[in-house]
Amino acid sequence: MDRRLEDKRALVTGGGRGIGAAIVKRLAREGAHVALTYVGNADRAGETVKAAQASGVNALAVHADSADARAVVSAVEQTVRELGGLDILVNNAGIAVIAPIDAYRLEDLDRTLAVNVRAAFVATQAAVKHMQAGGRIINVGSCNAERMPFSGGAVYAMSKAALVGLVKGLARDLGPRGITINNVQPGPTDTDMNPATGDFAKMMLQQMALPRYATGDEIASLVAYLASPEAAYVTGASLSIDGGFTA
Repeated sequence: MDRRLEDKRALVTGGGRGIGAAIVKRLAREGAHVALTYVGNADRAGETVKAAQASGVNALAVHADSADARAVVSAVEQTVRELGGLDILVNNAGIAVIAPIDAYRLEDLDRTLAVNVRAAFVATQAAVKHMQAGGRIINVGSCNAERMPFSGGAVYAMSKAALVGLVKGLARDLGPRGITINNVQPGPTDTDMNPATGDFAKMMLQQMALPRYATGDEIASLVAYLASPEAAYVTGASLSIDGGFTA
């Protein structure tokens, strides 16, 4: 693999498993030193770190709950200290609480917005203090920002739609500094949280032009492109990789 990101320094929030882990490993294979944050499973995070290190790069795991703004800022600062700077930020951490409006708890609304929206803003605000021209910020959003085909997903869809507006606005703030910011909007992706054989799979496959789930590696490939020099003229964009879910 072409090591397009040789010696770049990256932070991937929620990078211990699933799509985040695939992103960590892809960035490492392309030569980037990488830090990841995790909340619940230290062993899985450690396995992802070891897989990244196998590509000959530095890698570390930082325990940080993205719902805690101070923890997010601290993770950015630790990444800068241990990797010597920061060139790429991937705001991947996210949660989904699915419930009908009559049953939706306010505390779940607050946590969803804290993790899916506020943490992306907070991490970006902290990261750009350390980025030079050529810096890259990539949010992992969702195709549900454009289409929510089942009930109970309104808050999740709202949180991911907020990222669309955020990158459009921040592209204007960061463009003069030579820093790009974009969204990647995955469709159904085969992870332990949303397996291709899970309860939702049959219904989701009926919504798609390509009747299969994505792999984490496919999502990571688009993130790696946006982090690379080839994407220097892409900013403020929300790019769907959803098997035709929103077609």
